[in-house]
Amino acid sequence: MSGSVTRFLGGSPLSVLIKLALLSLAVGLVLSWLNLHPLDLVEWVVDLFRDAWVLVFGSLGRAAEYFLLGAVIVVPIFLISRLVKSGRR
Repeated sequence: MSGSVTRFLGGSPLSVLIKLALLSLAVGLVLSWLNLHPLDLVEWVVDLFRDAWVLVFGSLGRAAEYFLLGAVIVVPIFLISRLVKSGRR
């Protein structure tokens, strides 16, 4: 079991824990220096996904409107052309 844990973590659990703690401290210092807070980052990610959702599905709503607007013209012309073509036979 310990061999699979060591293999999964890429080293002994204690050394990985120490590396993660030092890296977390360094990243925390840099983020503090940049005046960023964890909740700001979480809100940024949530806003990013929300904006992407609105962009994609808002565009689909407009695409449906464009489709219907075009269909009002295209479908009757298609039907009339088919009727005229079938009348020639």
